[in-house]
Amino acid sequence: MIQLVYALSVGEEKAKIADRAGSAFFPFAHGSAGGGLVGIARLASQGEALDEGHGVEYFTIAARSIMSKCDAPHLPFQWTINPYRGCEFACTYCYARYTHEFMEMRNGLDFERKIFAKQNCGWLLRRELKKVKPGQGIAIGTATDPYQPAERRYQVTRSIMEELARHSGLEIGVVTKSPMVLRDAGLLQRIAAQNSLAVHMTVTTVDNDLARLLEVRAPRPDLRLDAVKKLNGLGIQSGVICAPVLPGITDSQAGLDALVQAAARAGARYIFANPLFLKPCAQKVFMPFLAKNFPHLTAEYQQRYRKNAYLSQSYRRQICARVEDMCRKHGMPLRDERQKMRAAGSGVALHRGAQMGLFGKSA
Repeated sequence: MIQLVYALSVGEEKAKIADRAGSAFFPFAHGSAGGGLVGIARLASQGEALDEGHGVEYFTIAARSIMSKCDAPHLPFQWTINPYRGCEFACTYCYARYTHEFMEMRNGLDFERKIFAKQNCGWLLRRELKKVKPGQGIAIGTATDPYQPAERRYQVTRSIMEELARHSGLEIGVVTKSPMVLRDAGLLQRIAAQNSLAVHMTVTTVDNDLARLLEVRAPRPDLRLDAVKKLNGLGIQSGVICAPVLPGITDSQAGLDALVQAAARAGARYIFANPLFLKPCAQKVFMPFLAKNFPHLTAEYQQRYRKNAYLSQSYRRQICARVEDMCRKHGMPLRDERQKMRAAGSGVALHRGAQMGLFGKSA
């Protein structure tokens, strides 16, 4: 089983984003906005409003760096890239809500309602790729979905892909819940021709109604799986991350079997599964959701997560064994084969294991 470890580097959150409000390089207004705030919180307060729709607000945010260093030795990547701050998909279980707290936004719902588009990412990436050593992995989408709806308009992720297409010898993993990734198929083919590239599609269930309840504004599971099929058909390696697995909600034998079978039919190169990681910031949103929609599970979840954000070792082993049996049944790669794929560099950043940015030792 994958032992999940919270390992997002705080470099992006603190040290690597500077207050450049007065710089002509970043289009932020001068003035006293954000008085009393510092660092990323001040930048957020001074961001230029881009648009608003469906209760979601969009802003620019100045970044002095687009890549964050991840020094955890057990992780399959050393660098992370997040084109946006916040995510519109509004997944009830998302752990990454904590990232808005660095901007003094402590209402968990701000993460899905206030989306910040980072500026000048292509230029920043060109400069920072010089720091990447051979064999180091780059994970795109560890704390936000790079192909969320905002990308359709602001194309921050596309600017990153355009820059990556100019380089060779990199090991890149992209994590998303969106078939919008197909928009960049041509770029991804160019990247894959010169680098090791894998696109990891997160699918927690093939039940569309349940998916809509859990992942309010994310694309339907069948559309995600169709994107996996098309990506592999274009020669772009793509697989499925079944994460998080939610106790009593998505962890049934029948539900997991249906997902593994659907992944196999879509031609997914692999499938991983990881149980729910529930940080306190995520509990503020998830527990009320649970009480409303699955009240019979509330006491169980409170007990499971009373002292720890991780589920028990025995539960993780149970899910691992269950998924391994289903992979065997449906002809999907087993644990040893997946490890060989990753060791060969073909599965860099097989993460998004529990949620965005959670990784560990692959089972």
